[in-house]
Amino acid sequence: MEAEQALRHTPGFQKIERWMLDKGWQIADFQYQAWIHVLKGYSGLVQAPTGCGKTFAVFLPAVAQWINHPSSTSASSGLRLLWITPLRALANDLAHTMQQTLHELGLPWKVGVRNGDTSPAMRQQQQKQMPEVLVITPESLHLLLTHTRHPDYFRSLNMIVVDEWHELLGSKRGVLVSLACAYLQYLQTTKQGKPSIPIWALSATLANPEDAMEALWGYPPPAKKIFIRAQIQKAIRIETLYPDDIETYPWAGHLGLKLIDKIIPLIRRSQSILIFINTRGMAERWYQALLDAAPELAGALALHHGSMDQGLRHWVEEALHEGRLKAVICTSSLDLGVDFRPVDTVIQVGSPKSIARFLQRAGRSGHQPGAVSTIWFLPTHALELAEVAALKSAINQQQMEQPRPVVMAFDVLIQFLTTLSIGTGFQAEEMLQVVRHTYAFHQLSDEEWNWILGFLTHGGEALQHYDEFQKLVSKNGHYHIAHRKLAMRHRLHIGTIVSDAMLKVKMLHGDYIGLIEEYFISRLNPGDHFVLAGKTLELVRIKDLTVWVRKSNAAQAWIPSWLGGRIPLSGPLAAELRQQLTAPDTSAEEIRFLRPLLSLQQEVSHLPGPDELLVEYIITRDGHHLFVYPFEGRQVHEAIASLLAYRIARQQPRTFSMAMNDYGFELLTDQPLHINASSLKQWLHPASLQDDLLHSINATEMAKRKFRDIACIAGLVFQGYPGAPKLQRHLQSSTGLLFDVLRDYDPANLLLKQALDEALLEQIDLLRLQNALHRIQHQHIILKKPAQLTPFSFPIKVDSLRESLSSEKLEDRIRRMLRQLHGNNS
Repeated sequence: MEAEQALRHTPGFQKIERWMLDKGWQIADFQYQAWIHVLKGYSGLVQAPTGCGKTFAVFLPAVAQWINHPSSTSASSGLRLLWITPLRALANDLAHTMQQTLHELGLPWKVGVRNGDTSPAMRQQQQKQMPEVLVITPESLHLLLTHTRHPDYFRSLNMIVVDEWHELLGSKRGVLVSLACAYLQYLQTTKQGKPSIPIWALSATLANPEDAMEALWGYPPPAKKIFIRAQIQKAIRIETLYPDDIETYPWAGHLGLKLIDKIIPLIRRSQSILIFINTRGMAERWYQALLDAAPELAGALALHHGSMDQGLRHWVEEALHEGRLKAVICTSSLDLGVDFRPVDTVIQVGSPKSIARFLQRAGRSGHQPGAVSTIWFLPTHALELAEVAALKSAINQQQMEQPRPVVMAFDVLIQFLTTLSIGTGFQAEEMLQVVRHTYAFHQLSDEEWNWILGFLTHGGEALQHYDEFQKLVSKNGHYHIAHRKLAMRHRLHIGTIVSDAMLKVKMLHGDYIGLIEEYFISRLNPGDHFVLAGKTLELVRIKDLTVWVRKSNAAQAWIPSWLGGRIPLSGPLAAELRQQLTAPDTSAEEIRFLRPLLSLQQEVSHLPGPDELLVEYIITRDGHHLFVYPFEGRQVHEAIASLLAYRIARQQPRTFSMAMNDYGFELLTDQPLHINASSLKQWLHPASLQDDLLHSINATEMAKRKFRDIACIAGLVFQGYPGAPKLQRHLQSSTGLLFDVLRDYDPANLLLKQALDEALLEQIDLLRLQNALHRIQHQHIILKKPAQLTPFSFPIKVDSLRESLSSEKLEDRIRRMLRQLHGNNS
């Protein structure tokens, strides 16, 4: 306690405290805690709601450290604080805030930004003289490590901060960060003989902070460490927009646009508003629909998503910040990181599929301490009302998702070692200890390490005769890059984000509009029309990886669809949704509103209880339908459907088609099925799960798709030069051929094993699948044979029709189905 009191009386502490109070800002208890522990040399994690001051909790005491040591406060003192952030926009905003703060405190230090947007001139200037604070993305940090002078860049480093750690934790970018942190610790402690560098993480949403800290720090953890949670209950007001009449047979995705008139009054009475939509394609569609419904919004309404031109996105952000825009329709591109003035209201269209994502978006409203965040939920189909009830319940219970840290990502490790080989090179034994210090590679065996070194030096069993795969050379255990051409190519593609091939869209006589995925535009012909960035465009030609277009007034146009558009339902939200549908909270207004639909489900079939699994066997003119409702999310349902179809077909040879949504799945066959509750429980047993799963799905094809990303990250294929990337089909062909060669001639290749492991864990979510099957074994299976489609089965059936019908034919078919069902029900 005496030591803490002494710290409070240091010049640095008093100066930053006075600065905060002069600004009229109340200093939160968690900020005081962080200030003390930063000054005491601790590493830590600060968790606080969005907009409550996490940045100043660690930035200001880092400044106070400098003030307390006048000898190190002269200009050009070298890099002191490394601030790692996942987003470029966040980097620019943070740097602006930090530089303003330093100016007001009267300190001469500079704040620099280094990311993909940093100009070559600025990069050269930074390399000559590093700023005292450098805000950097993980990829740009690794690019710095390819410089032969990089140990000098970090010689004066006093602290590392990883911002928005929850955004990086469950991805390979998080592995990049942890490897870089471990390496910088190695430079500090081994090369310079200094104490280890304190590492701080900032996050708004983490379910298990201890595990999150472990994933960043690795083993052994810092001797002085602390977790600081802000005891701030962020007030969130969740309002639901209801349809005038509940649809007893919900049509997935149909209800949202029908409710568009209900959000126009919200827009009109708000100063500024964000409308979050999960996919870019639907964002384009909503933008057009809102302008059609309220033409007076033209000029006050804008669109923002990741495929729009960067300059246009920046204009939207600035216009919102300056109050020139009233409403912005956006995707996850505005989830975090853009420091505009807090908006009045946020609207979430459709389920966010994640508690953390919902809270993050809600926090864009009332983005300051003590303010209330208001978010409106607009359902896109009737059953999503149960999801908003589940969200409210989960938030009240303070439930949260936590991404699983990525482990044994051999592709990232291969990239990292290649990066170091370009810079100063590395000593094998020393680097093995650095790598094992990380959480991701703590269990790396000697055999795996030797295989990786061998793969980098001679390409492994299958590729040893090709010079391009012999990247590293070794002399007395010291590894360095083989030649300059390999170094140049490697620098071009450092990072773990492997996007699908994107083509630039440009007006014939004008500016760039944005980016479109190759697979979508390749289906169109010259003269066809599509929508991008809120504009209707006519395709003129595709040349030199550029889509040339002109403006169009066509009434009908294609809405682009981007791969990976469907977000999987998170585990905690799925569990709360099951609770709401099987043991509903009748006091929840959303559940009361759903009562007619739930009553009809009970009348024509069954409403399952918490210890029941509902299965419906329905015969229609289309065939024999088996509907199963685990309420576990689309991703898990796809795996269960494949598994169940495989196991049934072993006993009753059948050909099945499958459809699924977040609530259940359908198996459709043209022959009768002989089933009962006992056989269903047997078919849904977790025994022999992985073997049966590998037989039931095209595991080889799934692994081959994952191998494309792995091969790109590991540098096995060259992705092209800036402005001239390889086409997606060429890249897929190259990696597919490489996959086949390795499978035939080097089956023990660790990258092949990684591809299959990632396919099972990420695309199937094997762990959730196992848990779901174990839960089913403890449930009573209720098998019903309704005479018609039910409220639960109808949206799944609609989803299956989308694959074979255009939107207009789909609407006609659904209307006929609804007339038949209402006729049967009356």
